[in-house]
Amino acid sequence: MTLPVNPPIKPMLARVGQRIPENQHYEPKWDGFRGIIFRDGNDVQITSRTTKPLERYFPELVAAATASLPQRCVIDGEIVVQDEGGALDFSALQQRIHPASSRIEKLARETPATFVAFDCLAVGKNSLMDARFSQRRETLADLLGSHREVHSPIVLTPATQDLDVAQEWFDEFEVLGIEGVVAKRLDLGYRPGERVMTKVKHIRTADCVVAGYRTYKNDDQAIGSLLLGLYTDDGELASVGITGSFSQQQRRDLFTELQPLVTDLDNHPWAPSTSNDTDARKPQDAAVSRWNSGKSLQFVPLRPEQVVEVKYDRIEDQRFRHTTQFLRWRHDRDPRSCTFDQLT
Repeated sequence: MTLPVNPPIKPMLARVGQRIPENQHYEPKWDGFRGIIFRDGNDVQITSRTTKPLERYFPELVAAATASLPQRCVIDGEIVVQDEGGALDFSALQQRIHPASSRIEKLARETPATFVAFDCLAVGKNSLMDARFSQRRETLADLLGSHREVHSPIVLTPATQDLDVAQEWFDEFEVLGIEGVVAKRLDLGYRPGERVMTKVKHIRTADCVVAGYRTYKNDDQAIGSLLLGLYTDDGELASVGITGSFSQQQRRDLFTELQPLVTDLDNHPWAPSTSNDTDARKPQDAAVSRWNSGKSLQFVPLRPEQVVEVKYDRIEDQRFRHTTQFLRWRHDRDPRSCTFDQLT
C-alpha cells in the first residue's frame, strides 16, 4: 500500500470515566471488534485493535469497501453484528473468527457484519492524522454522504454535541447492546494507541461464588484469576466468568489463603461431563478459550464456599461480557444465595 497513512496503525483509545464530560462530541459506545479499513484501489486491509489482519473473516466488508468507498482512504470504526431485532450480538460476532474459509463464507451470508465508521485518518493523498477531530468527522460525513452507493454494511455512527441527548442514549440504548457513550474532544488530532477519549459504561455489581482459580502466567504460587459461578434455578452452579487485576502481593496472598479450599475435580460441581454433550457453563468442557485458541482452560477447583462481590458492565449469554473487577469478599453471604436473580 502507498497510502498517506499505511498499516499497521494502533487505534486511538478511551479511558473509563465516571460521568459523561461536558462540551464534547458524543457517540454511542459500540460493542464489537475495533477495526481500521485501509483501501488503496483494489487492495483492502482491515486491522484489529492489536493491528492483526481481520479482512479474511469479513469478506462482505472487504467487498463493500471495494465497491463503495473512495479509491484511497483510511477509516476507523467498529465491526458489529446485529440480531433480527437490531440488537448487537457479540456472540455471533465472535463466531466469525473461524479458521475454515467455508465456515466464514457461510456466516458472512447468515450473520453479516456492519462496519460503523467514526473517524477518518486519510483520504486521497491527504493524511488527516494531525487534523482536529471536528475536521476529520466532517470529512467522514461528507465522504459517506457523498458516495450514494455506500450503504450497509458501512454506516456512519450517530453523533451529537448535546449532553442531554448523550445522556438519553446512555439510558435508552442499552437494550440494543450499546455499552455506553464515548466522548471526544473536537480539537484532538488522531493519537494512535493513546487513551485520550472518555468512555462511560454501564456498571453493576454482583455477589458470586468462587469455584476455582488459575495461576498467574509463569508463577504457580500466585493467583492469575478467580473463576466465578452463580446458581441456576435447578440448583446447578454455572460458570459465569472470571475476576482478576490483583497486585502481585495480592496474587501470592490469595494463593496461600485459598489452599485449604482446594478439592478434587471429581467432587466439584464442574467435573467433566460423562456424556457426549458438552456443557458450556463448565469452563473445562470447552476445548479452547473463546478469546485465545491456544490458551489452556485447566483450573484448580475449589470447594464453592466463598463469595466475592465484583463489578461488571453487562451480561451476555448468561456470562459476564468482560472480565469483572474484584471489589471485596462477602463472608456474610451464603454461596447458595448467589443466583442469577440479582443480575440486570
